[in-house]
Amino acid sequence: MIWITGDKHGQLEYFLDNPSYKKVKKHDTIIVCGDFGFLWDNSLKEQKNLKWLSKRKYNIAFVDGCHDNQQLLSKYPIGEWNGGQARYIRDNIIQLLRGETYQIDGKNVLAFGGGSSENKTDHAKGVSWWPEESPTQKQIDNVIENIRKANGNFDVIVTHEAPLSIKSCMENEQKNYDLIHEILEEIRTHTDFKKWYFGKYHADKFIPPKYQAVFDYLIPVVDEHPN
Repeated sequence: MIWITGDKHGQLEYFLDNPSYKKVKKHDTIIVCGDFGFLWDNSLKEQKNLKWLSKRKYNIAFVDGCHDNQQLLSKYPIGEWNGGQARYIRDNIIQLLRGETYQIDGKNVLAFGGGSSENKTDHAKGVSWWPEESPTQKQIDNVIENIRKANGNFDVIVTHEAPLSIKSCMENEQKNYDLIHEILEEIRTHTDFKKWYFGKYHADKFIPPKYQAVFDYLIPVVDEHPN
């Protein structure tokens, strides 16, 4: 089974203290919609947390967001995972790369991480932002090609940000937008999908007919059958 959740920001307590995680079974996959945060400063504590997560019987997959250390992530190897290219942090901890598609639990999943930080100041000055959070032309070309290969049909789309037209549905959200929102809007209008999950906005909110902002919730992805 696939489970979806939102930003974790490196807080192991989400996995330790939330009773919902006890429902996750061996070989299930938890997908974190950006700001996974367990790859931030490469500290001893962080390595211990990753070691603990690596001993779980389930998989942990994530798209990158606004608060993931892009330079640290880039040091990990890329390989094949469930039909797409992914970055291996540990055997069961995987970064889903932008524009890649994956076959997980019989479902066709499209991933496109990346974000838009409000304060784009040099990280060396103490602000948690990397220019790599913005999509590149290569990544845009990759998602276009994989949408073509799938004839635009997906069960699940997982992102950190929301498409431009959906972003405005989030309360207290700034009206500014960036390239990532435009790209996701193009993905939205050129695909047919069952559910779209995104995690940027620190809220759990369903936006009809098929968009879900996630944060604290751990949501199972189940097939919906007509009455």
